[in-house]
Amino acid sequence: MLQYISFLILIMSIIFTQLFPINNNMNIRNPAVEGGFYPADEKRLSDLIENFLSKKEQNIELKNKTIKALIEPHAGFIYSGGVASYGYNLVKNKNIKTIIILAPSHYVYFNYTSIGNYTHYKTPLGLVKISKSADKLKEESDLINTNNEAHIKEHSIEVQIPFLQKTLDDFEIIPIITGDLNKNQIEKIAKLIADNLDDETLIIASSDLSHFHSYEEAVKMDKQAINAIEKLDINNSANCEMCGKIPILILMNIAKKLNWTAKILKYANSGDITGDKDSVVGYSSIAFFVNDSSNENIERENDFLSKNQKQELLKIARKTIEEYILNNRKYEPKTNNEELKKPKGVFVTLQKNNQLRGCIGNILPTKALYLAVRDNAINAAVNDPRFDKLRTDELDKIEIEISVLTIPEEIKAKTQAEKIEKIKENIDGIILSSGFRKATFLPQVWEQLPKKQEFLSQLCLKAGLDSDCYLQEGVKIEKYQAIHFRS
Repeated sequence: MLQYISFLILIMSIIFTQLFPINNNMNIRNPAVEGGFYPADEKRLSDLIENFLSKKEQNIELKNKTIKALIEPHAGFIYSGGVASYGYNLVKNKNIKTIIILAPSHYVYFNYTSIGNYTHYKTPLGLVKISKSADKLKEESDLINTNNEAHIKEHSIEVQIPFLQKTLDDFEIIPIITGDLNKNQIEKIAKLIADNLDDETLIIASSDLSHFHSYEEAVKMDKQAINAIEKLDINNSANCEMCGKIPILILMNIAKKLNWTAKILKYANSGDITGDKDSVVGYSSIAFFVNDSSNENIERENDFLSKNQKQELLKIARKTIEEYILNNRKYEPKTNNEELKKPKGVFVTLQKNNQLRGCIGNILPTKALYLAVRDNAINAAVNDPRFDKLRTDELDKIEIEISVLTIPEEIKAKTQAEKIEKIKENIDGIILSSGFRKATFLPQVWEQLPKKQEFLSQLCLKAGLDSDCYLQEGVKIEKYQAIHFRS
């Protein structure tokens, strides 16, 4: 009888294993802050988040916009959960399948970004799968590695996931922890992510704002940070106090590339929650939307040239410079791509150690795009009057950026002030001309000169005119847009 029971148990075990196989390939990142930052009990956690979400009025106007990214706080839920819910309410039940979570490292120092060697993240609400696209990002950039130690205790990713579990169905995540990145590295990661986005992907930058200042000082500091973010003012944002500064700067670079608009949804600090206003931490929920001006015939980077077309142009530029500097020979590229044979205005910019090393181009389309890239690459390397000719020992240190321009159009209005009002910061390249004097700034220059007055004043000086020439009647102002990409 005992043998029969043992045999029956064995048979049932085999059947159960076949019906419910154990996946030995799963590598789960277990919760690190459950029971601390948020409840460890599934029902208590679920009820808490639903309570946060239910108290927020839905903004119909924003709800109908195409949301692409959020900045969300990562403190304990009793402190920042109410603020976070403003953003998560906007993504509720949206068709979002992948979430890229950019989060800072609080416990481990490194100077790259890390995607953990996991298959799933676990919270009391269940498992969330890590997207296979994470492996693709690793393959495409040496700035993305695996440092599991950085993920083990890190809360800045973990606390976002329960909100996602309560607002979305059937989604995967790409959890990226950012180390100490310089400006160039930030731009490279931003470009990589921008090139791999689709309409079903959301980005979350995890960050709190100022830490441990008095209530009044914190509000002042946080207001400055929020204003800079809304203006996509990267330079000023880099000087603000935010623990997730690197994730936010990456997101802002992406937003500028893809013409997104940022809008604050909610701000509060810990003093608003606890009543203790002697030393507070600031929290914000900020959403990024597809810019309404995208409908104005502005060619967005991901829509105009494919990734392969951009890579082909960058290869032509680099091969051209190498041939010319090393062999004093003009490279003769070939292409079968019809898009690259179309005439376009184009600039080629060279940088060394994040410093300008040459920039020359043509605003109007005069020749096939791939040939214009070749010729301007040579000119940027050897004919920019501001710099010496590029040396052979600099070749492996040079970064190349290509800007492809739309055809300029004159800004027309009754007064110069009205013309200036029509200029869009971070989007428009500008040409100023008076008589025989003319100068242009590409849209990227807004990063160095974010204020319109300063931007236009410096452009006047570049043209050899008075610094306030843009206010003078008769000075012609033209605008254009540019897509830009680099290697």
